[in-house]
Amino acid sequence: MDRLCEGRVAIVTGAGRGLGREHALMLAAHGAKIIVNDIGTSREGSGKDPSPASQVVDEIRKAGGEAATNGDDVADWNGAKSLIDFAVTTFGRLDVLINNAGILRDRMLPNMSEDEWDAVMRVHLKGTFAPSRHAAAYWRDRSKAIAGPVKARIITTTSTSGIYGNIGQTNYGAAKAGIAAFSIIAARELKRYGVTVNAISPSAQTRMTEGLRELTPEQRERRNPRWVSPLVTWLASEESQDVTARVFQAGNGIVAVCEGWRRGPTIEQTDDPAKLGPIVKEMIAAARKNSGMDGLELD
Repeated sequence: MDRLCEGRVAIVTGAGRGLGREHALMLAAHGAKIIVNDIGTSREGSGKDPSPASQVVDEIRKAGGEAATNGDDVADWNGAKSLIDFAVTTFGRLDVLINNAGILRDRMLPNMSEDEWDAVMRVHLKGTFAPSRHAAAYWRDRSKAIAGPVKARIITTTSTSGIYGNIGQTNYGAAKAGIAAFSIIAARELKRYGVTVNAISPSAQTRMTEGLRELTPEQRERRNPRWVSPLVTWLASEESQDVTARVFQAGNGIVAVCEGWRRGPTIEQTDDPAKLGPIVKEMIAAARKNSGMDGLELD
């Protein structure tokens, strides 16, 4: 097996379970040194338990790899800075940041509380921004120091709820849509330093999705989170240097490039709303016919 990430240093947030755990194990199998970041909360974001992260580190070390645990809160400004500093202090450098930490507080919009909105935004959106910001500053300084590209990676985690939409998840979907947009913009900003930024929309059965639907054993295997990690591992390697500002969907039997907002049917502007209405309906019908979204499986 070619070891794609030999010697690279990677942070994986939310790495104690599910997708993050699989990412950490596969990256380590491909030669990366891993910071396993997880504060060990429940699916809803309550409590703390360091044991899942420690178990992942133990697995990596028993397999001959290098790893260390970290319990910093990625949605805290200073905690995120501490995480980046910890990676550099522990392994001498940082090459890859995988933003995977997340929680769920699903609720229909009329029933959603302010806390349910704020908690999801904090963990997903700020928990992506804060580590990325501090990692970006580190890589900017490294690029200037070596007078060249650093070949670093930010890989974020979006969702079909964010890029396609899902009922009962206005908070989660809005955060995940924000992450997809964040990734594209950050990719354009950081290209000058040799940093690529891409987003993954995983279709996987984890504790975040457990109980949402009945699945057969075959369906569960297709949704095993291990199927998402090969794409993450390749994106983390130096081989993906020319791939940036992309959103991918992976898992449930597929790997796909997601195509985002683009201008569809267009007309000249008008100041008559009465005339505009029927024309807008015609444009919507034409857009639906050409969108390719019919029959799309969201997750």
